[in-house]
Amino acid sequence: MILYTKWRALARGVMVLIMAGTLLSGNTKAFAATPEERPEQHQSLIGHGHRIVLIDAGHGGIDGGTSHGDLLEKDLTLAISRKLFMLLRADGFDTILNRFGDYAPSEENLWLGSRSRHMRDLAQRKELAETLPAAVVVSVHVNWARSSSKHGPIVLYRQEGRSFMLAKSIQDQLNGLFGVELDSQPGKPFYLLNKITAPTVIVEAGFISSPVDRAMLTSSRGQEKIAEAISEGIAAYLMEL
Repeated sequence: MILYTKWRALARGVMVLIMAGTLLSGNTKAFAATPEERPEQHQSLIGHGHRIVLIDAGHGGIDGGTSHGDLLEKDLTLAISRKLFMLLRADGFDTILNRFGDYAPSEENLWLGSRSRHMRDLAQRKELAETLPAAVVVSVHVNWARSSSKHGPIVLYRQEGRSFMLAKSIQDQLNGLFGVELDSQPGKPFYLLNKITAPTVIVEAGFISSPVDRAMLTSSRGQEKIAEAISEGIAAYLMEL
């Protein structure tokens, strides 16, 4: 019964994400399909070639992440992730976004009976990636530093070949956008990088503490450019496999 409940909740969550993506794109034809047509359409959207890209929009809900004044990381990561989701779907990639609103995955925890909200949140993100199963996981975050002069995107990876290649591909695209020459870095302490089987990276899409980066992170066009760079990095990695 527990396993069935997990799968039912997962299927419901995936369908909600697909429906939300369809609405965002302005395509309402999917809702006109007959009941007989919907299962086939659902299968084609999320499973083609088992190359599912899972976008993890960092933080959410009670967990605001880092901040600058009234700006919260959770809002910036969601805005960028939604744009990234739409770009990848438009390019034909089977893509799942783990949240479309301001809530924490821990609120729907199914896998870990821990008192720690933070650990339940991480476990939910990790198990979604494993259950799909995802071929690539990209977790979107925003950085912070004491010095406002520190800026630029940094992509963190697990120290194994596929994750490194994915990180480098995304880092190269973001470097071109921001006009910097930064290297992707190993992210040893991070739970998602250590626990998820698929190639996984954490994209720190700029420093909220930097006026230069903040201008990019907070404008709709800037978020679109960041999403485009990440999307191109993911596509380049997948095309090389």
